[in-house]
Amino acid sequence: MATKTAKKLTLKPLNDRVIVQPEEAATRTESGLYLPESAQEKPMTGKVIAAGPGKVNDDGERTALEVKVGDRVVYGKYSGNEVEINGEQVVILRESELLAKLD
Repeated sequence: MATKTAKKLTLKPLNDRVIVQPEEAATRTESGLYLPESAQEKPMTGKVIAAGPGKVNDDGERTALEVKVGDRVVYGKYSGNEVEINGEQVVILRESELLAKLD
């Protein structure tokens, strides 16, 4: 019986969308106590792993995004759409849903 190899999916965001890999949620408090999964806060920071070409303005020209692949960003707690691709959780957001870029 032959086995099928799973094809790796590749995401390419459209227009002004970016794909963010969320940072891991804290599993311990600063004092060293371990947090159960139910008490862990949803991460609101992550790394941009893909960015679209930018939004088309009213004149038909593309406006470049202010973020690029590799930037660390902050986004709203309930922003974007969470999807699982190749066993990895990512968040797809519009650039306008990003709150800040971390240096």
